[in-house]
Amino acid sequence: MDFPRECRNPGAMQALGRDLAGELAGGAVVGLDGDLGAGKTEFVKGLAAGMGFGGVVTSPTFTLLHEYEAGARTLYHLDFYRVGHGEEILALGWDELLEEPTGVVVVEWAGKFPELLPPEALRLRVEMQPSGERQLLCDSA
Repeated sequence: MDFPRECRNPGAMQALGRDLAGELAGGAVVGLDGDLGAGKTEFVKGLAAGMGFGGVVTSPTFTLLHEYEAGARTLYHLDFYRVGHGEEILALGWDELLEEPTGVVVVEWAGKFPELLPPEALRLRVEMQPSGERQLLCDSA
């Protein structure tokens, strides 16, 4: 997927997630950052749909982790927004999630604990433009 990508509405953000789903292999890690309301969860909705999940995807802000069975793969959706210490993430079984060969891990607010992401993680940032559009940028090297 080429970056940056412009998104005019939540449906466009979901479409980008669906597009990326076809490019992610098991074991992939995606870190998402952006302001509140920027579209991170909308992106994950599309990602889950693109992986084959047909249910409702919601933000795990208060639960920290949601798991979505998507065919032969599992999407692990985390949100670091309300996490105070990295130890809370480790206690959830973070290391085991990263070792799941068929799992895809996606983290909203990944920038709160960037040291927890593996070096090969795809880092994406959603920026709100003055026009109200969103721009999806890749922060990975």
